[in-house]
Amino acid sequence: MRDRLDAALERAVAEKRIVGGVLLVTERGEPAYARAIGLSDRASGRDMEVTDRFRLASVTKQIATACFLSLVEDGTLSLSDPVTEHLPDFRPRLPDGDAPEITLHHLITHTSGLGYRFLEPERGPYARAGVSDGMDQPGLSLAENLDRIAAAPLYFAPGTAWRYSVGLDVMGAVAEAATGQGMQALIDARIAAPLGLTTLRFHVPPAEDLVTPYINAQPEPRPLRDGDRPLLWGEGGVTFAPSRVHDPASFASCGAGLTGSAGDVMAVFRSLLGHGAPILQPETVQTMLRPQIPPDVSTMRGPGVSFGYGWAIVTDPAAAGTPDPAGTVKWGGVYGHSWFMDPAAERVSLLLTNTAYEGMQGLLPAEILAAFYT
Repeated sequence: MRDRLDAALERAVAEKRIVGGVLLVTERGEPAYARAIGLSDRASGRDMEVTDRFRLASVTKQIATACFLSLVEDGTLSLSDPVTEHLPDFRPRLPDGDAPEITLHHLITHTSGLGYRFLEPERGPYARAGVSDGMDQPGLSLAENLDRIAAAPLYFAPGTAWRYSVGLDVMGAVAEAATGQGMQALIDARIAAPLGLTTLRFHVPPAEDLVTPYINAQPEPRPLRDGDRPLLWGEGGVTFAPSRVHDPASFASCGAGLTGSAGDVMAVFRSLLGHGAPILQPETVQTMLRPQIPPDVSTMRGPGVSFGYGWAIVTDPAAAGTPDPAGTVKWGGVYGHSWFMDPAAERVSLLLTNTAYEGMQGLLPAEILAAFYT
């Protein structure tokens, strides 16, 4: 396994598919593999270090979801709550003008009828409303973004379908309204403090080093700039603004806004598998690991993959065309990250790179998965 992981990482750098990255693997709570490779910044020639900090993109979602579920455990929130119980003015409507009830369960399972700007055509409803996906528009407030989201039509009646969405950002607003605390304070108290973590931050001063983000290009990846919008699926494309994390006026995006090191992210996953200080009760984690959408509702991962709380769940490896076993949970991040957790084997593999989109959905994450299961 170690030789195959080394080879996969070395090929990715040699073939200029990534500039650099960090891969951590734990098994039964113990370190099984740790390697930093390539450069964290090509212009200065700075080597990648295991302790380097990344813009986490959607790896934020798993950390934020754990925080939200801790609020459910202590009775602050209930997943059956209507969003309007906490955000009375948040009432997006269907195209026919009806304003159906959206629950917190709908928000964190992406069954709310909300969407994402980056999954739309150029002139889609979220684009017309100016909605931020949580990675662009530095300085935009959460209140303003909520108004823009509510102004766009719902894609479907809540609970009837699945669509990847800004639901976690709305859920962050719910958590702040229910507690009177900001999301950074909630992450600090409920995730970082119990685990002794120091790098999970929504905003960092410009003087603090993060890895330099790159985008795949020929003949080699080029630095990502504010306003870049490389296509992802079909007409959609993420609008990147790497400077966003340096603007403290930018809302704390629970879908895409955290920064952090691979070690701190891995500590969260280890805790969820029962290793290290607990941040959630075992019963809550088991609920997260079970599909939370109807079996006939498909996710963006296609057949054989469902969705729990915070991640996709492999339910039928043959249908999904994947080598990892049923029960594996996984997701990624558009700045160039991918991870999976195999609860049966108590295995976590976490890849953070500085190169989009290769580190998320390119050859490298596929080869890492194959190193364990083929």
